Amino acid sequence: MQYNYPVLMKFINNFSHIAGRCVDSIRVEKNIVYVSVPVNSLVSVSTLLKYSSLFRFESVMDLWGIDRPSTRDYRFKIGYNFFSLFYNFRFILFTTISKLLPVPSLYTLYSSVGWLEREVWDLFGVFFYGHPDLRRILTDYGFSGFPLRKDFPLSGYTQVRYDEESKKVLLEPLELSQEFRYFNFLSPWERLS
Repeated sequence: MQYNYPVLMKFINNFSHIAGRCVDSIRVEKNIVYVSVPVNSLVSVSTLLKYSSLFRFESVMDLWGIDRPSTRDYRFKIGYNFFSLFYNFRFILFTTISKLLPVPSLYTLYSSVGWLEREVWDLFGVFFYGHPDLRRILTDYGFSGFPLRKDFPLSGYTQVRYDEESKKVLLEPLELSQEFRYFNFLSPWERLS
């Protein structure tokens, strides 16, 4: 959907005027507004987006995490996709955090983020304080580690197998059945010299 450019600019001017110092940066790409805020301003900006008659973003459509281990100060980037049914408009809100810094939960404002925050916590290890039920949702309860972090090993830490003698599923430390070998994928008909 194409938006009227003056209306879009008026929206951005209103938001930047009201939000003021709570905003790090604003940019527009393909008629979607991308706003970066510090983590301590996340709740106040989200409250403004929901309850202000100028914006009226009633729902959060998606929440995601990005792991960037090369940036040590702010390793994780958390993104929220807000949607206004009244204006038929999308708004992407980003915040960046370090590995140990918790993020305030938006569950009291938007109940739809309950499952999404649990998913980001389960897969990335980003803790959302104030969430009423923050527990694993996609991995097993005994799972150790966070599988979508870039430093998580590709093979994992444990393996699951069914033991015929004891008639139950066992969780054991991972054992690789063969050692790593050098594979030549260039041509199967030529030998290495």
